[in-house]
Amino acid sequence: MFTRAIVRRPGPDFGLGLTTAADFGPPSYGLILKQHAAYVDVLRECGLEIEVLDAEPGFPDAYFVEDPAVVTPLVAVMTNPGATSRRGEGRMLESVLARHRPLARILPPAALEGGDVLAADGRFFIGISERTNAEGARALGRILEEHGQAWTAIPVGAGLHLKSSVNSLGGKALVLTAALAGHEAFAGFDRIVLDPGDEYAANTLWLNGRLLMPAGFPRARRKFEMLGLPVIELETSEVRKMDGGLTCMSLRF
Repeated sequence: MFTRAIVRRPGPDFGLGLTTAADFGPPSYGLILKQHAAYVDVLRECGLEIEVLDAEPGFPDAYFVEDPAVVTPLVAVMTNPGATSRRGEGRMLESVLARHRPLARILPPAALEGGDVLAADGRFFIGISERTNAEGARALGRILEEHGQAWTAIPVGAGLHLKSSVNSLGGKALVLTAALAGHEAFAGFDRIVLDPGDEYAANTLWLNGRLLMPAGFPRARRKFEMLGLPVIELETSEVRKMDGGLTCMSLRF
């Protein structure tokens, strides 16, 4: 169960952030503020105490608070993002996370972003992607091992991060895109595999017995409803324009 979440408001410069999603139109600051506020409201409805941080001018991607830190039950790990423009974001989170966990750090040449780190059924999966290198996966793996946690590295063949393609649905259930559905590391899980065209819906967020998903994917919703969980759809159009999703916008612990 999660009791707390840290979020950061998007700033007026959020549209200057890193993105490859050029086909979805220009980003709207007014709309992302509404969508972010709705997201925070749902986190509260799921029973989480929310700490809302102010926007950080000059760091347009800083509201994606999941990437500069990984919070585990025993330690908070400050990452070294693979995107160099984001490497100042962790400094702005350290004092906040230090109130809740001892801190560890990923140091160069290791690169790691939190969007590549999935916790499911008592172990961690670390994606090796454009933003997380093998050194970063091993560095986090060593920290996890020091705290009694098991981990597995997963090459990310498509999508920005590992959690663009696979996420926990609670317990031993996962949602995956077809590209990862057959990976041997996930063989022991109950798997919901999304249809082609629904890949973005893989970035769902399980919170205390509820499932948050991006709006607009009815086939994916029907599959999720088979789990018997309450499903909450949220508009994520502006976040999607910036290569983001539901998990990116909060640190939950």
